[in-house]
Amino acid sequence: MPVSEAREAAWKSLGLHEDTTLEALFAADPDRLGKMSARLELGEGGILFDWSKTHLTDALIADFQELAEASGFDEMRRKLFAGEVVNPTENRAAEHSALRGVGKESSVEEAAALLERMRLLVEAIHEGALGEVKHLIHIGIGGSALGPALAVDALNRDLALVDVHVVSNIDGCALEQAFAACDPATTLIAVASKTFTTIETMTNADSALKWLAENGVDDPSGRVIALTANPEAAVKWGVDETRILPFAESVGGRYSLWSSIGFPVALGIGWEDFSAMLAGAAAVDEHFRDAAMADNLPLRAAFADLYYSRLRGCETRAVFAYDERLALFPDYLQQLEMESNGKSVTAEGKPVKGPTAPITWGGVGTDAQHAVFQLLHQGTRLVPIDFIASIAPGDALDPAHHRILLMNCFAQGAALMAGSANDDLARAYPGNRPSTTILCDDFDAAALGALIAFHEHRTFANAVLMGINPFDQFGVELGKSMAKKIEKGGESFDASTEALLKLAGLN
Repeated sequence: MPVSEAREAAWKSLGLHEDTTLEALFAADPDRLGKMSARLELGEGGILFDWSKTHLTDALIADFQELAEASGFDEMRRKLFAGEVVNPTENRAAEHSALRGVGKESSVEEAAALLERMRLLVEAIHEGALGEVKHLIHIGIGGSALGPALAVDALNRDLALVDVHVVSNIDGCALEQAFAACDPATTLIAVASKTFTTIETMTNADSALKWLAENGVDDPSGRVIALTANPEAAVKWGVDETRILPFAESVGGRYSLWSSIGFPVALGIGWEDFSAMLAGAAAVDEHFRDAAMADNLPLRAAFADLYYSRLRGCETRAVFAYDERLALFPDYLQQLEMESNGKSVTAEGKPVKGPTAPITWGGVGTDAQHAVFQLLHQGTRLVPIDFIASIAPGDALDPAHHRILLMNCFAQGAALMAGSANDDLARAYPGNRPSTTILCDDFDAAALGALIAFHEHRTFANAVLMGINPFDQFGVELGKSMAKKIEKGGESFDASTEALLKLAGLN
């Protein structure tokens, strides 16, 4: 039977399951927590994943495993780690795990050599080889900015070795804000672009060089570090070869944090912690590569995701980090999940049957409780939620702060599930609303690396089960090409766009 037909048959079987309330699931199985939770060890600590408050059952998981088998999950996973083509539309491998030491041997060796080159430059800068460096303005967009921004914000809050500012927006206000916080005489500029042609990034980079020159820096280009898969373009732009940190073409932008795109993270927190982040991700790589379907954590997460998006019609998935250091994590996941799996065709080029990626959104607890949780508890839309927290606090204040934080996190999951009846319907909570809890022993560099890699593989597993390609992103191109047409001139657009261009003085 062809894969597409086997997958469709498996989906039909999944659609036959009847809905059961979370309360009934717990009542029917005293060992539900044990069956539906698992722990990932990370050397000195670990992470607990608890799916017991989702509607997954033994029977559903068994049928989802049938779906995985019908979808060729084992073979696709093998191809991923073997460095074979898993991105058919662009005829490319996806070798981000090789940057963490897990993958095709030759790719792992090449990645290690490139990371060693980056380590030497980072340590040379720390030792004063480029003069006094207090600030770094990191310029990129998409994956070249979201990953570094997340990691810097999460790990660079205490005792930063270098003050890092990540700028992605072409809006000049973003760059001016970074300029205002930095001394040109002690500032480096990192230009992060896979192709070294991205218009937003290169425009911002030109403005940064102009700012250095206007503020007395004799050799602005000598203050630039290029992070790219196209070193030739960086040399042509004016960057010295010794200050170019390449990465492989087989590393996609939204998976590139582990490559030289992670330079601002290593410069800000030091190589030891950057290595710990890589090691945490590698632990997840090894688990995802080696674990059987029944025990595979990213695959289990994909089962829950697809249950809600495909079988319950949920259009969104919410992520709430009860840790200020993960404030940017929902933003990071938006690109990872929606750019990867926001597709309407299969890997074979045929229309997808059924919804693909839900809309990923979220925020930080406890702030979000006073903003969006009204809808989550009493609204008409069912929204599966991930709660992420750390047992160990990230602050040195009165322990009451962290106790209250964790109590709120756990209480929200309990309340969403249990609900509360009331004759006054305005005060009634329907309950039976699902959530997953991801609980770190401590939130450090290794835990951050593991969390990111877990979601990378979760995204890949979702794609395999839906039969789509998670590694291309042609949907971002049309708007860019139309912007270039506007800049070039001579093109006609719809009446609304023409009026807007005229009003803004752009035609």
